[in-house]
Amino acid sequence: MSKNNKKMLIIGGPTGAGKSAISVELAKEIGGEIISCDSMQVYKRMNIGTAKISKEEMQGIPHYLIDVAEPSEAFDVHSFSVLGHEALSKIYQNNHIPILVGGTGFYIQALLYDIDFTDEGNDDKIREDLREFAEKYGNHALHEKLQDIDPVSYETIHENNVKRVIRAIEYYEKNHEPISKHNEEERGRTSPYDFRFFVLTDEREKLYSNIERRIDKMMDDGLLAEVQALYDEGLRQTDVSMQGLSYRQLIDYIEGKCTLDEAVARIKLETRHYAKRQLTWFRREPDAVFINKSDFTDMNAIQQYILNNLW
Repeated sequence: MSKNNKKMLIIGGPTGAGKSAISVELAKEIGGEIISCDSMQVYKRMNIGTAKISKEEMQGIPHYLIDVAEPSEAFDVHSFSVLGHEALSKIYQNNHIPILVGGTGFYIQALLYDIDFTDEGNDDKIREDLREFAEKYGNHALHEKLQDIDPVSYETIHENNVKRVIRAIEYYEKNHEPISKHNEEERGRTSPYDFRFFVLTDEREKLYSNIERRIDKMMDDGLLAEVQALYDEGLRQTDVSMQGLSYRQLIDYIEGKCTLDEAVARIKLETRHYAKRQLTWFRREPDAVFINKSDFTDMNAIQQYILNNLW
């Protein structure tokens, strides 16, 4: 079977939109297996803060790219692409349909457009110099380097996402063009798959309220203890995994840099900002069909709408 005859379903959207639950139901209906496209759920022992789906919630549907890395590892899009393409091959061998689910648009793009990151290369010296700069002068000063060389990345990458800021600067220094231009060109590629792309979202205030409720529940479920355990393992904000939402803010609390209330307030604020950036990313996908949850009576109606608009 040629690739363009291979079906693929994508359920994207911002954090807190309900992607995981509906993807399991869709998988049961269409004979699907799920590839998680989430840059944080790849890490083991990081369950509460990443809103990782539980074994019970999976309902027997195979899930890939969850719990595949230690929190001490610098997992990146190249690592994801390698494992993701292995998962795609396995799912197609099973005569099932892969369902890409998540909010990390770059990871979805890697599989949807069959991008090979092998030859992109990294420059250890540039990367190490930028890390040292961030440690000496702070994340904000590092982020400001992007303002002139790549204004698009400057606006779309949060200053605390040090990994992506460094990657954007490194790419520019090596290739003399903005990584945002490169990403736009990649997005313009034709996918080799017969795909359907849906983005779950909601009215802004409803989405933000849901995010805040979810964070309150995470705290009730033991998020602080989860971060403390990782901190006790020796993980710090310099580790890629600890730069994720919830983790870096609670490490500030653990280190006495803020109160717990201040840390939680920052988690809520920065998660809202992250959701906004996620939506900005998905709006640039020309084939994405946006589903506003407020336009439907419930998730069953959304599920039926998706099923009615498949192949």
